[in-house]
Amino acid sequence: MAKTTSYRRSLGLVELVSLGVGGTIGSGIFVVPGIAARLTGVWSLCAWLIVAVSASCVLFSLASVSTRFTDSGGFYSLFESVFGRKAAAPLIVLYLVSSIFGISTIAAGIGQYIGYFGLAQVLLIEIGIIAGFCCINIIGISLAGKTETILTLIKIVPLILIALLLLPFVRLENLAPAAPLTTAGLLATVIIVYWPFTGFEISAIPVEETTDPRLIKKALTCVMVIVVSVYLLLNVALIGSVGTGVLAASPAPVATAAALFMADAGPVVACIGIVAMLSAINAYIVGTSRILQNLSARFGIPRLHDLGARGTPVYALVAGCGVAAALLLFSNHFDQLASISVITTLIPYLFFCIASWILITETRMRLVSAAGALSTFAILILYFLI
Repeated sequence: MAKTTSYRRSLGLVELVSLGVGGTIGSGIFVVPGIAARLTGVWSLCAWLIVAVSASCVLFSLASVSTRFTDSGGFYSLFESVFGRKAAAPLIVLYLVSSIFGISTIAAGIGQYIGYFGLAQVLLIEIGIIAGFCCINIIGISLAGKTETILTLIKIVPLILIALLLLPFVRLENLAPAAPLTTAGLLATVIIVYWPFTGFEISAIPVEETTDPRLIKKALTCVMVIVVSVYLLLNVALIGSVGTGVLAASPAPVATAAALFMADAGPVVACIGIVAMLSAINAYIVGTSRILQNLSARFGIPRLHDLGARGTPVYALVAGCGVAAALLLFSNHFDQLASISVITTLIPYLFFCIASWILITETRMRLVSAAGALSTFAILILYFLI
């Protein structure tokens, strides 16, 4: 296989933002609002706000140090510089594990939505989707970036439209709490809600393929603004239009609410959900392959660190997608795969914040980093306790 000595700089701000938004807004927003409503009712909106603040602190912590590490090491260079090589290796491996499980999780989620249409051989379809996006990425980062931009637009616009169309149906009584908020309920909801917020860091991974590494910080900020705006708007519209009782009883809360203005909303929302997850799986494949290639280059793992003629990590792409597909043979359960993906993601998030606190001496930024670290650590502890 022909090799090239470097990645190709093809990604601009739009593609970077699309990767971050695509990796974050996936299946979670189509499922979690119902679960959150079941746990704490209207108070679940507080959980969305808390997680939005926590995730934003993590994001700004990563953004503050991202421009300092623009070489081939990426996240590994950040962890090694601050915590040393012995800590960097397990941290980046942990993130790699979370990314691979993320691909499997999204594929399993796609399978659930495909099952809505009564199609058989769902597992083969899931594996085929992973293989298809692997091929797109092998062809080149330019194609993968353009694909991500198109898919992200296709999923974001309908979500915003659904929220706006639901606003006339919002009733103030649906936004009034029916029961007092309990600490245990809020904590359990926060843990569940954090899942739809993971994935934004993918914008910072393909730094060697950006036209200007300084775009990373701007891209991360844009990603969080879009994600938080869509999530909060949609959740207020969902709860206000149909009430938490209806959402809590529905396995497809967005489709249930959309039925207010669309007689047969199920198939339409299912299609939007599939597109959302296709976008997410493409973003995760981009991030996973780059992390694996960077790690392999650091430790001299043959083949996996090679770049193909088109400047893509072909072997890393095949290996990462292959393992993710194989995981589906052992567990094709969305909730199980998601739990592992989330918990292994939050640990690197914690260290992003600690690294920012150590490297950035500005008081305001240190407060942001401290808030991100403390909230992420608390959620990790509560995850195991609850």
